[in-house]
Amino acid sequence: QDVQKESDPHVYLSKEEVKEKIQSYNSSVTDKLKMTLNANGIYTGFIKVQMELCRPITVQSSQSQGRCAHSNNETAFYLPDGCMNTLHISSTNTVREVIEALLKKFFVADNPAKFALYKRCHKEDQVYTCKLSDREHPLYLRLVAGPRTEMLSFVLREHETGEVVWEAFTIPELQNFLRILDKEENEQLQILKKRYAAYRDKLEEALSGVWKPG
Repeated sequence: QDVQKESDPHVYLSKEEVKEKIQSYNSSVTDKLKMTLNANGIYTGFIKVQMELCRPITVQSSQSQGRCAHSNNETAFYLPDGCMNTLHISSTNTVREVIEALLKKFFVADNPAKFALYKRCHKEDQVYTCKLSDREHPLYLRLVAGPRTEMLSFVLREHETGEVVWEAFTIPELQNFLRILDKEENEQLQILKKRYAAYRDKLEEALSGVWKPG
């Protein structure tokens, strides 16, 4: 179930509570991705983000892989569905900074404003996906929820279609999208033509059998 806004109240921890939480968190970690508390009260750690992108992303052509359409020195291609990425961040990093770091890691040239970070959590045997605001701090959410990703995980998606600011796309990006859509449309058209041609052949074969003399 998707919801657009986070409805849970934010209860921020004291320094002592943060210290206790980090100790408890590290004792439960099974993948060695522990958190570290610094003397200034800022702590660092790791979050895993699943990439669930439906539209093609634009990267430097030398870094691209997979199905793509070229334009000058940039390439638009589809990122493999469910791709997981691990980021090392601090408690001061906001959602917007996490999105920018993810795109930089993948050499994505698209405007970060086109993307949103979601948290996926389990409540009362149901899965909820909530879009996080830019002011949220993902590492704090990770600390409070604990290290188990089945209780809380992060997902990067594009903004919903109605939320897309199309002015944020460059002309080359839009042209690449059109090329990819045209290619997909032609592929689907050829599949439909072959399907109907085979169906027509079977009908003609059946008719010839019905009308065959004798």
